[in-house]
Amino acid sequence: MTAAGPAPRPDILRYTAIVTGPDGGSRFADADLALTAREIAPGVPPMRVGGLPSAAGVAYVRSEFFDSAPHPAPARQWVVMLRGTIEVTTTDGARRRFGPGDPVLAVDVDGAGHSTAAVGEPPFEALFIPADSGVDS
Repeated sequence: MTAAGPAPRPDILRYTAIVTGPDGGSRFADADLALTAREIAPGVPPMRVGGLPSAAGVAYVRSEFFDSAPHPAPARQWVVMLRGTIEVTTTDGARRRFGPGDPVLAVDVDGAGHSTAAVGEPPFEALFIPADSGVDS
């Protein structure tokens, strides 16, 4: 959204919908998605989460912190960073950074898992998208 407005609230995600008006034409409608603090996985600080209505159960996540203790993925899921950069460390010591637009498939739902660290200034925003059971890498 390019329109200037009040400062963003950490518990609300403002979005724009394109809707059909009474005349049958399209128009913009501003709306809010409530974000609630929730623990995503053990060892991960609580993040603000809002469910995006969809057939697949996509979640929008906003957090001041992405730093975590080692943890397995809470579900087989794609993580797509929207804002900010994270560094993921796997148990073999390998590290990779992911920023806006980078898709990451997290399927390490068993075992020791991975750790995540925020790089740069918050907030950090991402989409968590459930992955099909047949997708492994």
